Amino acid sequence: MTQVWGHRGARREAPENTVSSFRRALELGVDGVEFDVQLTADGELVVIHDETVERTTSGNGHVNSFSLAQLQRLDASAGIEGFAGVPIPTLAEVLDVVAPSGVLLNIELKNSVEEYPGLEEKVLAAVAAYGIADRVVLSSFNHYSLKHLLDLGTTCEVAMLYTDPLYRPWRYAEDLGVAAIHPPARYVVRERTVKKVHKHGMAIRPWVVNSEYRLSQMFRWGVDAVFTDVPDVALRLRDAGSLA
Repeated sequence: MTQVWGHRGARREAPENTVSSFRRALELGVDGVEFDVQLTADGELVVIHDETVERTTSGNGHVNSFSLAQLQRLDASAGIEGFAGVPIPTLAEVLDVVAPSGVLLNIELKNSVEEYPGLEEKVLAAVAAYGIADRVVLSSFNHYSLKHLLDLGTTCEVAMLYTDPLYRPWRYAEDLGVAAIHPPARYVVRERTVKKVHKHGMAIRPWVVNSEYRLSQMFRWGVDAVFTDVPDVALRLRDAGSLA
């Protein structure tokens, strides 16, 4: 059965990538959650998507120009009513909530724009501290970073994110040595693509799938998971067996 993973938590109901968003996703009954990690100016792991803070917080500037204390003084509610003052969380604060739940976690390393030296080692150390490597998928658009994770001997699953269309992505993924591909949903256009990926022993988890039509299509094609901003809708469709 296709799994439903909350993209940045349940971001249609609570501010994305905040503890509130992950709690809501867990309440909805997701199979997994996806979130993004970056480094502060003082080397702390924080959960935020954009490399700058303008879109989701009350601040301005690059994430890595703030210390952790400075970042956590920002309002990360993005103007969503009822969440004023909610902070940008650290990775540890998110894991404190999500790790005990037993769900799967996709940690995206946001190092395709900013280099963030040592990000891989810091994330692996955090995962090891919580003893959840068997439930963690590490992904990135930076494929050099993925190779570094593999060279470090991680026991977490490693997944390849990409944006532009790739010809026979399963072959590239095999050469890279990853266990899964995470393509943009608009390029998962054929059921045979899913079958090819599975034939090569890899998982395929498209992002971001929100429409009922596309969700039902992905369920019918048997993708391993969908990343979605509407986990409530996805769970309802999947559990109702809707294949329209």
